[in-house]
This record gives sequence, C-alpha cells and structure tokens, in this order.
Amino acid sequence: MSKTSKNIIVTGASRGIGRAIVDVFKSQGHRVWALSRNTAELSQLPDVESVSLDIGNEHEIKNWISSFDDQTFDVLINNAGLLVNKPFSETTAKDFEAVYRVNVFGVANLIRNLLPLLTPQTHIVNISSMGGINGTSKFPGLAAYSSSKGALGILTELLAEEFKDHGPSVNALALGAVQTEMLEEAFPGYKAPLDADQMASYIADFALNGHLFYNGKVLPLSSSTP
Repeated sequence: MSKTSKNIIVTGASRGIGRAIVDVFKSQGHRVWALSRNTAELSQLPDVESVSLDIGNEHEIKNWISSFDDQTFDVLINNAGLLVNKPFSETTAKDFEAVYRVNVFGVANLIRNLLPLLTPQTHIVNISSMGGINGTSKFPGLAAYSSSKGALGILTELLAEEFKDHGPSVNALALGAVQTEMLEEAFPGYKAPLDADQMASYIADFALNGHLFYNGKVLPLSSSTP
C-alpha cells in the first residue's frame, strides 16, 4: 500500500454506483471499507473490508464502529439509498419512514458515530439526487425519495457549518440520470447517458480532492434528468 493510500468508507457498496466506486478506489490502491446489507459478492473482493451493515440501524452502526481502536478515515461516501416508487396517495407512513431511515437518519447516525474517527482533513460526500434540488424537474411516484434527498442537502449544509472551524468537510453531489438498478426502479425502460462506472470515477476523484475547493455545497452532477 502506497504512502498516499487513503482509508475510505463507502455505503451502499454492493451494487450500482456504490460497487463501482469501491472498484475505482481499490484499483488506486486505497483501503476500502465497503458497507452493505448484502456482502456476498463484496466478501470475495481482495483487499476490501466488506461490512454487513444496515445503515438504517444505529445499533449495528455503533457495534461496527466500536471494533476500532485508533483507526481514522480520510473519506466517507454516503451512497446508500432507498427508493419507493408509487403514487403519493398510495404511500404509507411506513414507506416514508423506511426511506428517511436510510436516506437521512442513517446518514446522520453514521456521521455522528464516526466523528471520533474523522480528522480535520476528512471529506464526507453525501450522494443526493437532482430530484432533491429546488426548482428541478419532479416526477410522480418519488415523493418520499426526492423529499428525503432534499433533506440530505440541507443536512449537508448544516454539518459543514458546524464543522467549518475544525473539519471534516461535508459536500453533496446531486446526481442526475445514471444507468443503475435504482434508475430502472424509478424510470422503467429509460436509458441514461452515463453508466455507473463513469459516474463512479468522477465521484471518487471528487471525494479525494473536492474538499480543497468546496465545503457545504450541494453540487448538481447531471448531463440528463429523465
């Protein structure tokens, strides 16, 4: 492992963009902790610490973090997300609670519990969505998902303000259409102009360098929005 190797956490790492991000960092020689509820494939990857963890369960978060002594992390990418696609009139309180438990509460709980292991130079990157940006196109069926990503954007801004004097840095990337399983769930049959590998390369570079230029920003990252 090189002297420039970083310690990196990626959530939602078993598929789509999350898995592609793990592959990018692994190819660059960084040490990656890949968090997901399903780690069957991740556990087969050499030089990757696969962690079976439900980001919506704070008890599991605390148990995992308690296993570290003097470990510190350079990058945290909060990529895990839950999407419910159904008309608002058919949604239930449980639908909204499930989405927010992963997309908002899980992110907040993970960051809060990890704070003792983060440094002033750590960069936290929250993966948001163009659907969570005010004034962008909105789509039926995504009330819970898009509103949770809006909340994640505000949380990003607030945390950056709280940590601005001592770190870590906190930014969010609001993704547009990327060809993933989640996109297919939201927009069946739609073909995005970007695939997971292309987006992962950009996110990985931003995670390593973006905090040198930004803090507390929710940055649109979209060439196309369905």
